[in-house]
Amino acid sequence: MSRRLLILCVALLLVGCDLLGLGPDPRIAQKEAEAKAVGAACRNGLRGIEDCYALNKGVNKAAIYAGWLEMDAYMRENKLEGQRAEIVAPAAAASAPVEEVIEEPKPKAKAKTK
Repeated sequence: MSRRLLILCVALLLVGCDLLGLGPDPRIAQKEAEAKAVGAACRNGLRGIEDCYALNKGVNKAAIYAGWLEMDAYMRENKLEGQRAEIVAPAAAASAPVEEVIEEPKPKAKAKTK
């Protein structure tokens, strides 16, 4: 009887490990999901996989590729056309406000009379 109770207690403790945060880090799964979304967006934007890698340095390439492949299969299956994505360079000079300097006229010097 005590042996069964001991096994039950150990089993309950092991089940509680996930509650203590001893399981896998959720940030890893989130980063992988974001990388897959980047790959899918690149495929939908008619970008090649190499361009996608170049634009997203530091992102897991395997996950980008997996997302790209999933989106490619989905688009082919549903006969969808992609949408050309264009990167517009920010026009810093054109959008920056131009500062206008207004100078007050200098008073004229009075003529000295002798």
